[in-house]
Amino acid sequence: MQFRHVATGFVVILSLAGCQRTAYNDASYSAPAPLTAQPVPSVQGGQLPPPSGSSQFPAAPTASAPVAGGQPGAMTANAMDVTKESMVGSWRVNGSCDMFLTLTNLGSGSRGGTRGCVGELTAMGSWEVSGKQVLLKDRSGNQIGSVYKTADNAFSGQTNTGQPISLSR
Repeated sequence: MQFRHVATGFVVILSLAGCQRTAYNDASYSAPAPLTAQPVPSVQGGQLPPPSGSSQFPAAPTASAPVAGGQPGAMTANAMDVTKESMVGSWRVNGSCDMFLTLTNLGSGSRGGTRGCVGELTAMGSWEVSGKQVLLKDRSGNQIGSVYKTADNAFSGQTNTGQPISLSR
């Protein structure tokens, strides 16, 4: 038992022997030279002209209605091209919950899921790109909704029951 204490003490002494104290050598350290002040032009004051137009605020954007009578999977004529690789990652859904899309195969699509969502989106288990649409599917492979690209990092669409879906990053 005593040999064990001696061996432990020896190991501790050897490990501490490798430690060294490092500190700045005050003789070799010099402060950087101070910066020179730059001239600042004079500031002008005055009243701004009134905004042009009749309203203080810009017109609200109008939502594009899906074609084909609002059928799930329908998209507007101005939908942008989408690639599977650009969809991978985390998306904010309707500003209130999260959707996570991966490239891991699951059936005919790729694995995906939601956190904190309500309605049909709670059953989402996979997704796939079909033309200019992203099809959202449940864990059995049944389509539960679709979205289409409306801008960089922005998608719009709806579920099969008409629940609007808005994805953003």
